[in-house]
Amino acid sequence: MKILLIAPQPFYQDRGTPIAVRLMAQTLGEQGHDVHLLVFHEGEEVIIPNVTIHRNRAIPGISDIKPGLSLKKLICDFFLFIKCIQLIRTGKFDLIHAVEEAVFMAVVVKKIFRIPYVYDMDSCMSLQLIDKFPSLHLIRRLMEWLEQRAVVNSSGVIAVCQTLEDIARKFAPDKLIARLEDITLLATETEGKDSLREGLGITGLIIMYVGNLERYQGIDLLIESFKEALVQKEALNLVIIGGNKDDILFYQQRVEQLGMQKNIFFCGQRPVDLLGYYLGQADILVSPRIQGNNTPMKIYSYLDSGKPVLATRLPTHTQVLDETIACLVNPATMEMAAGIIELAENVTLRATLGFNAKERVKEEYSLPAFKRKLTAFYKKLPIR
Repeated sequence: MKILLIAPQPFYQDRGTPIAVRLMAQTLGEQGHDVHLLVFHEGEEVIIPNVTIHRNRAIPGISDIKPGLSLKKLICDFFLFIKCIQLIRTGKFDLIHAVEEAVFMAVVVKKIFRIPYVYDMDSCMSLQLIDKFPSLHLIRRLMEWLEQRAVVNSSGVIAVCQTLEDIARKFAPDKLIARLEDITLLATETEGKDSLREGLGITGLIIMYVGNLERYQGIDLLIESFKEALVQKEALNLVIIGGNKDDILFYQQRVEQLGMQKNIFFCGQRPVDLLGYYLGQADILVSPRIQGNNTPMKIYSYLDSGKPVLATRLPTHTQVLDETIACLVNPATMEMAAGIIELAENVTLRATLGFNAKERVKEEYSLPAFKRKLTAFYKKLPIR
């Protein structure tokens, strides 16, 4: 098939959705489809076999587009839609594969050009909108209705987690729906030269967070919890990998105000192909997310690293994590601090959780499993 894969994201960047989009495009290309990937103007140029990359026009003053809803993203969505129409007018496509809000573009395209679409559901946009802008709760029903229509009018839905699958099935119980979780990014062993212990002068345990520093990730909760944990156990270090310059500066200033600059280190962004190398230097991996319903992509790599994982006991985590493969705590300062102390002091527990987690990834969250699920879904699509 000739597929127009629309991903309203900067591409390529080493973070969640762009990584997932690259994996999706690569897999579809390997399956023999003629894939045309439409993305924002911003991002690194990459080459993917059987995939042609198209971008919306560069917009003056629009750069550094962050995850989540923003005015910048909405402006880019508008120009992406214009580019979408241009592509459809110049080439015959059999299917549109729409990621996140691109599904609303696909709904319009289907109505005008009769091209079917797949809804790649990476989040529940109505919940995401209200989480970020609580004052918009009055339009939640409208957003839910729009999402429901997007599901109903699609040829099929790919949900990235159990929660989103349940939402899609509630909207359209008889629709073709597949759950296609993210996978570990530690497919190959990679060695680096950047020893965190030597470079940062660390002698105690390393607690590590990897990801962006947006509010929903719970960085404030993590820092407050770490502060409480230091009261009971001084030989702890928190290493934070990821984030843009502005967010790093903001949290560095806060850490200095709390007097913890000797124990908390901000390393900035690192290449994804070195993720395994950095995770391997940690003693405990942490995901303090406080909002959202999709599972963070990093969780699968965390589990595959064989290191113990500490995460908040929220659906964003518990749809993948349980007590046999992770230490789960309520999203509260003292409870997360207690979780840090428990793992720091219990070597046996750390080893057990790490071993169990790595085995779970082999069974359920590997690249072969991803390709198998995607192939099965596409074979079932009601498209001639």
